[in-house]
Amino acid sequence: MRVCVVGCGAVGSLFAASLAQLEDVEVWAYDLDEAHVRAINESGLRLSGAGELTGRLRATSEADELPACDFGIVAVKSMQTGPALAATAHAFPDGAVCSVQNGVGNEEAIAEHVERVIRGTTFPAGRIVEPGHVQWDVQGDTTIGPFEPRPASLEECARLADACTRGGMPTTALADARGPQWRKVIFNAATNPIGALTGLAHGRVCERPDLRRLVSALVDEGKAAAAAQGIELDADPEELIDYAARKDVAYDHKASMLQDVEGRRPTEIDYLNGGIVRFGREHGVPTQLNEAVVALIKGLEASWTS
Repeated sequence: MRVCVVGCGAVGSLFAASLAQLEDVEVWAYDLDEAHVRAINESGLRLSGAGELTGRLRATSEADELPACDFGIVAVKSMQTGPALAATAHAFPDGAVCSVQNGVGNEEAIAEHVERVIRGTTFPAGRIVEPGHVQWDVQGDTTIGPFEPRPASLEECARLADACTRGGMPTTALADARGPQWRKVIFNAATNPIGALTGLAHGRVCERPDLRRLVSALVDEGKAAAAAQGIELDADPEELIDYAARKDVAYDHKASMLQDVEGRRPTEIDYLNGGIVRFGREHGVPTQLNEAVVALIKGLEASWTS
């Protein structure tokens, strides 16, 4: 099996380095960070923290160098999905491509470039410490399944899930993966922007009663938007939020949106809270709090160029 990880940031690196532990999987990575690519090729891709290992794989910032692959795993920021797939689609003439990204709308963007798409949701998280080295902050499970408008087969999903699990990233293949995806969308939309706006890590947001009430109100809007689409969540996002706030889980973890704000980089707000707002409008569900959060994050982003 040959797998190409498109976007070798923190999450992409977790999948790439883990899959590279397997003798029956050849791993390639595509990333535009040339220093990161060079370090991976010279010394391997190192994970530390929740997992300690080094993956040996081929990395490139030149899409033309990618060979034909059986599977793609897309882990770029949501706003980069279209350009990344436009550059790499030639590597998947007969392959299936899986999103493990935040938010909603990524599978639709992937489907514009490849024939068979896998819907994916992953909970492991981390951060790049230096080129070639990723700190693994949070372990967790991944769920994948056919993307209904342009699906890969369930058998293909099961094959990819088996490889990820054997590599150390527990993954389950389901016929309908929308429930896990929307649980995480709601989790991220309720917590990430609050951390980004306050500068607080996940646990510190949750230990403040005023902020925790706001988080719950955002969750309620997300649940309503999911229910209006006939999506049954696989678990209550509130339980996940409280679990992640434990000191032995993700109390001190800075959400990706907070990391983006600290780096003055564009956030994924349009694909998280913005996605909830979009589906809410389509189905007549009020989402005023999510609309307010989108406006606040957009205003924060605008302040960097004013």
